[in-house]
Amino acid sequence: MLKEWKLSAAVPEAADFARELGVTRSLANILWNRGICTREKAEIFLQPDRQPFYDPFLLKDMDLAVSRIITAIDNEEKIVVYGDYDVDGMTATTLLVHNLSALGAHVDFYIPHREKEGYGFNLPALQRIAGGGTKLLVSVDCGIASVDDVAAMQGKLDIIVTDHHLPGEELPPALAVVNPHRDDCPYPDKNLAGVGVAFKLCQALWQKMHGQNYEQDLEIVALGTVADIVPLIGENRKIVSAGLKRMRHSSFAGMRALVEVADIRDEVLNTGHVGFRLAPRLNAAGRIGSARKGVELLLTKDEAEAESLAMELDMLNSQRQTIEQDLLEKAEAELAGQDVHNMPAIVVAGDKWNPGVIGIVASRLVDKFYKPTIVFSKQENGICKGSCRSIEGLHMYEALTACKEHILQFGGHSQAAGLSVSLEKLEDFKRAFEQVAEAALSPEDYVPKVKVEMELPPEEITFDLVEELAKLEPFGMANPKPLFGVRGIRGTAAQAIGKEGQHLRFQVGPEGHTLTALLWNRSDYVGIVNSEQLDMVYSPAVNEWQGNRSLQCMVDSIAPADGERVFPEREQLVRIYKFLYQIQQQEDYIPYTAEELTVNFCKRGMHISLYTMSLGLRIFQELHLLRMDLQENCYYLPKASGRMDLEASPTYRNGRHC
Repeated sequence: MLKEWKLSAAVPEAADFARELGVTRSLANILWNRGICTREKAEIFLQPDRQPFYDPFLLKDMDLAVSRIITAIDNEEKIVVYGDYDVDGMTATTLLVHNLSALGAHVDFYIPHREKEGYGFNLPALQRIAGGGTKLLVSVDCGIASVDDVAAMQGKLDIIVTDHHLPGEELPPALAVVNPHRDDCPYPDKNLAGVGVAFKLCQALWQKMHGQNYEQDLEIVALGTVADIVPLIGENRKIVSAGLKRMRHSSFAGMRALVEVADIRDEVLNTGHVGFRLAPRLNAAGRIGSARKGVELLLTKDEAEAESLAMELDMLNSQRQTIEQDLLEKAEAELAGQDVHNMPAIVVAGDKWNPGVIGIVASRLVDKFYKPTIVFSKQENGICKGSCRSIEGLHMYEALTACKEHILQFGGHSQAAGLSVSLEKLEDFKRAFEQVAEAALSPEDYVPKVKVEMELPPEEITFDLVEELAKLEPFGMANPKPLFGVRGIRGTAAQAIGKEGQHLRFQVGPEGHTLTALLWNRSDYVGIVNSEQLDMVYSPAVNEWQGNRSLQCMVDSIAPADGERVFPEREQLVRIYKFLYQIQQQEDYIPYTAEELTVNFCKRGMHISLYTMSLGLRIFQELHLLRMDLQENCYYLPKASGRMDLEASPTYRNGRHC
């Protein structure tokens, strides 16, 4: 998919700023473009431990929450922590249970079953909890949208809501509602994850009860913060920076076991380890099993139990990957024959699709098609549970709010959300959502963007540059890893690597100064890299192997260089069509991807770029001259008659006249 470069501006003040900070001009330029324009801000950013923790009592209702919890501890009342089934919810539950126990509370926890109960409060669960003798319930990472459920339990169960999701028009009538996104909350950092809000509650309790500045357990807070993809600035940056350093040698046996089973060998973990190795294993418990397993893992003090639970989650994660691939294929089959390119948004639904995996499937569809996507699972009770992922330009929570007349329940953020819709309202919702997306998004919004710090040929990167860029860690949302760009390069010696040959390795740079470049999950580009001029976006890195260190490029994306971006006119389209027809005559269908078709076309002595081939295939699809079987990942030509009316293709019409 073609990504549009967003090249950062060269900052005139960078030279003076670099001298003031004692860093290179490149780093000063990056800091300035990220809004860090003073020495004080830069020093705190580059040394996150200097970031102060704000007073937890600045959070609205924190005083009420702390007072009620202390009363419960003093009176030996049973407290239940009500969590959520994602990593943020599991870590928030772990953190609060762990600390309430340390403070002398009689505490238990409850996490709803994703498939049977769904997200947030549900009245039967609250009634069972109250019926079991619980006097006080404290939510973490949920509850802000549960107005009716909280109202129904008034006089039967005291409820404190702590959450970080966006509030609706009405707050739940709880004893306390601790959420930095409340309109009347003066707390200065609005970016906390659910576990971050739970951490502030723990800080407030230790401060009030023992006069202590609580900064323990940051590895647990960091795990949930990274997994929930909240901005890694302010307090979150301090939390994650400190927490990552504690993970390998954590005081939590479950954390150590999780690191071990994920086969992470680095002494100090990074956000990539958390996001791609630790979090998926914990999430697997909530997706296809019980999220209680994740909390039990993190809370246990028994080494053997921790090892056993970590291995169980590892196996669940493997099952999750299999289910995910199956559902992705089914979702793509639902889209087969539709003009996905010209859809304002993607809404797909299937019978009894695993509700715990549809969010990942939605993310994969966004990666492939770059459109706001909602994947629904149709349940036996006539309810469709959906998971949403958005693109830049469409605030998902606001979009769902605009469609709320068709929705039973929803909640979430700007880029991700969840909802429930009755089956009879599903088509009405789909039309309404597509209309909202179409009104909100311009054609330019459907082109993915990549921020490029500066143009830098790979042969100019140095070990010193890599080490200096590491000062910007931890990387994540609002502080991405710096990316550099180079235009018009040629790759050589491209080959597929990895256990299943899914990754791509090639060489870049002039002879005598070549570097290895790695691109994950795109081995289908082997022939393209070997034959086309490319624009490449990458991050510089150091590869260490058997005591040797070498520089390499971790590729974010590659795209055809300007000279390869040739729009196919009629003559070229005729040649492509004849080429496809010849293949179908031989094979009965066209068992190749666009990448393979490009390489095969070039082997016949006529150069064509992947860009040109892909446009040609799209034009034929829009004219119904070509069909794609998404399940088989191949094409076929239906029977055609007459001359091609190319102007009937939006792609041809728009491309030719722009």
